[in-house]
Amino acid sequence: MKKLFISFEGIEGSGKSTQAEKLYKWLNSEGYDCIFTKEPGGTEISKKIRNILLDKENTELAELAELFLYLADRAQHIKEVIEPALFDGKIVITDRFFDSTIAYQGKGREISEEQIRTMNEIATDGISPNLTILIDIFPKKGLKRIKCKDRMELESEDFYKRVRQEYLKIADENPNRVKVFNGVLSPEEIEKDIRKVIKPLLERIK
Repeated sequence: MKKLFISFEGIEGSGKSTQAEKLYKWLNSEGYDCIFTKEPGGTEISKKIRNILLDKENTELAELAELFLYLADRAQHIKEVIEPALFDGKIVITDRFFDSTIAYQGKGREISEEQIRTMNEIATDGISPNLTILIDIFPKKGLKRIKCKDRMELESEDFYKRVRQEYLKIADENPNRVKVFNGVLSPEEIEKDIRKVIKPLLERIK
């Protein structure tokens, strides 16, 4: 494995964004050439898509329209950011990728998982993370951590229970790619556990 692509996943309030940034800063401090990006909003075009998706005023956004917007964001993200960085030999860290769509729009919105997987394959051009770090937390605890809520964060606890269940299902089905970490632990403990998983991968790309 010469290329290293790492995605961070988890429900709102899990701490995934914090851990993604921590890993990025640590890798930089260790001398690795890496980039940190996110979905939605990893490009200038994607930022406009993100504004539509997360605007609390967009209460009438249709479920399929939401799905297509996330996929449009991902297609732009792949072509403009992720693919070029991997081609240049950089480590890519993204805060969310295709597992989010399967969990949120699939289980959360109850859109056909088969359809989502097919469209995801098109949007990603077949690019997949080498490692997915899933920060797991119970929805009630995670949602309590959020102060200013966007459109997605205003969803019910039941919605996030479905999303969490799907994330854990994805982890069970993909044990080599998806590693689950306890989001209730302190940020320092989680960071330490993540590094233990990352270090063997770093050895392979030297």
